[in-house]
Amino acid sequence: MDTPHSPWRPPWLWRAAQLAARLIVGAVARLEVDGDVPDRWRRGPLILAANHISPFDPLVLAAACRARGVSPRIMATGGLFRAPVVGAAMRHAGHIRVDRGTAAVGQALHDAAEAVAAGSVILVYPEGRIGLDPGMWPERGKTGTARLAFACGAPVVPVAQWGSHEVLPYRAPKGMVAAVWRAVWRRPVIRVRFGAPVELGGVDPAVPGAARRATDLIIDAVTDTLVPLRVDEPDRPRHVDPGRPVDTSRSHRRRAAGG
Repeated sequence: MDTPHSPWRPPWLWRAAQLAARLIVGAVARLEVDGDVPDRWRRGPLILAANHISPFDPLVLAAACRARGVSPRIMATGGLFRAPVVGAAMRHAGHIRVDRGTAAVGQALHDAAEAVAAGSVILVYPEGRIGLDPGMWPERGKTGTARLAFACGAPVVPVAQWGSHEVLPYRAPKGMVAAVWRAVWRRPVIRVRFGAPVELGGVDPAVPGAARRATDLIIDAVTDTLVPLRVDEPDRPRHVDPGRPVDTSRSHRRRAAGG
């Protein structure tokens, strides 16, 4: 078991997978990474909170994190862990299984808190799914990321990405071959930005509703980090995926940066 006296280190398989991700992303798009992770946090403890816009996101973030010298353990859907080959690789790489919609979902938070306490970097999607906001801005988040931050006391760094939705469609693998060939031909720009740590010190975990308030601060920070990546697409994205559904039930009301 990981302990604070034996900090977790990424196995060679995960380091190799990050390199492979960088090569794959480079083959279909132009990756631009902005911002940084302070040296003292690159090996944890740290929580990276990213927006989720495409099935291609995990490869993009693996590549971007490699560019910044970070090897995060990813909180990923349980379906990946049930796949015969991928599941074994995910377990070996130290990623954390999340069985959404089941009684076991709480185990993921416990496992993630233990991993952070052991010195790991954890990558989470606070929205809990690929966002379905019509403007592709971050949705109202689930409270798991905030509760994880409360449980382990680790800093939360927002990570914004833009452009991965132009490589893989929402319903991939349906339509994936045509979309990838189109990306290889057009080579869209994928931008990733690491933002400033989220200030959660003013939120008292003991006060009712604290997890909701902290979650909104995290989503605000991810949104603020995303703004500079899509200055020419402030309302709606230029690239529209006809297979992507729209759901406004979880829309997040953005505050002005610094407000």
